[in-house]
Amino acid sequence: MDTGVYIPIISDYGFKATFGNEADTLFLRRALQALIKSDTPIREVHFDKNVFEALTIDSRSGIFDLACTDDNGSQFIVEMQLGLSPHFLQRMKFYALHKFNTVVERGEFDYANLPKIYAIAILAKNILPTVHFHAVANLRSEAGEIIDTQMTFITVELAKFNKQVADIETDLEKLVHTMKTLHTTEPTQYPAFWNEEWLKRAIDELDTRKMTPEERAYFARVTAANAEAVKAEKQKIQEAEERKEIAVKTETVKKMLSVSQLSVEDIANFSNTSVDFVLAIKRNLQTGK
Repeated sequence: MDTGVYIPIISDYGFKATFGNEADTLFLRRALQALIKSDTPIREVHFDKNVFEALTIDSRSGIFDLACTDDNGSQFIVEMQLGLSPHFLQRMKFYALHKFNTVVERGEFDYANLPKIYAIAILAKNILPTVHFHAVANLRSEAGEIIDTQMTFITVELAKFNKQVADIETDLEKLVHTMKTLHTTEPTQYPAFWNEEWLKRAIDELDTRKMTPEERAYFARVTAANAEAVKAEKQKIQEAEERKEIAVKTETVKKMLSVSQLSVEDIANFSNTSVDFVLAIKRNLQTGK
């Protein structure tokens, strides 16, 4: 993605510099509090060991893992997905249930004192049939009554957020607006709430004008790696689409050869293929291939 003065929070580098900033956790703590819609401030947060070991470039975009624990023992898993991933919630359930099993085993199956687990998915694309950009899911009865809140799934779909700056009030709205627009907003249009300390600290981490030479070099490497990954993925998608198109055309030609008296030229014309393509399929049919 194109970058101006500020690096996008939803980039690999941006996510690590803000949500994953172990030296200064103010932004993370306020962001988590906003995401779970809690009135209770998170005073401390501790990153789980090897928090970024699961960082990968998957088939469609960068996946950024973050796992941490707050001062009350609540467990947080934060995942970011840039590309369209209709089944992303299944991955979130896998991570959350794995965390649940780990917590239970660590506590020698003490179900009475299990900490809360929050699985948070921040998605650039829409995957849910809901209207609101922020969805909270717990175990409920068929009447909609909450049965259990020990495990909570939270989904934020950035594409659904369209509030104007003048209408933004909550920390959640400020957070989502910042994540969605920071890297594309002109300096003269910066909203006043970006001067709030928790957001200002995060934004400063993303200011390319304040980067050290080492940070610039690292950012350049990450950007280049992401560009190569995107290019490779686009190539794979294109090749897959071409294979699918050829398969469809092959089946069309086979059917036309088997049921019609059309000439090879007519079949090639109707199927939007070449005469050589039709002849090759015809030969394969005759030889039983």
